[in-house]
Amino acid sequence: MAEDRRESIMDLEEVEPSPVDETPLEFKEGYFSSEKDPEKAAQHPKRTSTLGLGGHNTIWYLSRIQKYSSYVFTAFAGAHIANTSIIPLVTRSVPESERYLLLTRPYYQGLPMEPLLVIAPLWAHVISGVALRVARRNLNAKRYGAAGNEKPSFFSSYFWPKVSGISKLGFQFTPLVIGHIFINRGIPNQFPGGQSNVNLSYVSHAFAKHPVISYAGFTALLAIGISHITWGWAKWLGYTPDQSTKTGGERQLEKKRRWYVINGIALAITGLWMAGGFGVIGRGGEAPGYVGRMYDQIYQRLPLIGKWM
Repeated sequence: MAEDRRESIMDLEEVEPSPVDETPLEFKEGYFSSEKDPEKAAQHPKRTSTLGLGGHNTIWYLSRIQKYSSYVFTAFAGAHIANTSIIPLVTRSVPESERYLLLTRPYYQGLPMEPLLVIAPLWAHVISGVALRVARRNLNAKRYGAAGNEKPSFFSSYFWPKVSGISKLGFQFTPLVIGHIFINRGIPNQFPGGQSNVNLSYVSHAFAKHPVISYAGFTALLAIGISHITWGWAKWLGYTPDQSTKTGGERQLEKKRRWYVINGIALAITGLWMAGGFGVIGRGGEAPGYVGRMYDQIYQRLPLIGKWM
């Protein structure tokens, strides 16, 4: 009996934790809610917590924060690609495109729109994503750790969920977008005029004076960021390859088809953004006179690489 019990415990210990992008079985009903069936609704009545909220757990709330925060940031990204790519492609001129950027400046730099459209959803998305991994790790430890009477350290990889491709892109995108904000918001605030100095000419000046760093930085920012957003939306819409409901050979074909469609969309958006950003703004040339000298001083404040700029 004792030997059978030990074997049973070992079997439980070898169960793989669910990936980060996979909803645990007991939460699928709450995640993909369906109240159309009255019999199921009667069997599983809704519960209310002591706070007056629905009977959902931490993972349920964190998942929704991560999802809906991405909706807001996508709206901002749509306005941003219009100002930094589509309009320059139409006007074929940086000075002419500046006029349209000035019309939308309150959404980029004004209160309360910038915190609501950029800062709050960005940090909500990042923090909820990290919190989700911790919550799922703790859930896995509670499920499988007790069976083997194990208490591994918090940093042990045994109970941590697998990192999905979308999450890996997000981890790479986070420092890039923070760096982008720092260059366009943090450093300019240290100079007279503050954020009002940041416009398309500010970007053109960087491409003209420091082409290698500018092209490399913007290529990484656009390629990784757009891939993360595109794959994230595919997940919310249930269109990732792993979310295919077909079976057998049809499932493999469907997974390949979805992979090509998602990456094709990401590639098309990246190409469009680069066409306006690199093809028009990147060729705008250096800013003249005092403005150009101020831009040089701003870029020299960059950590690590500023002394070479």
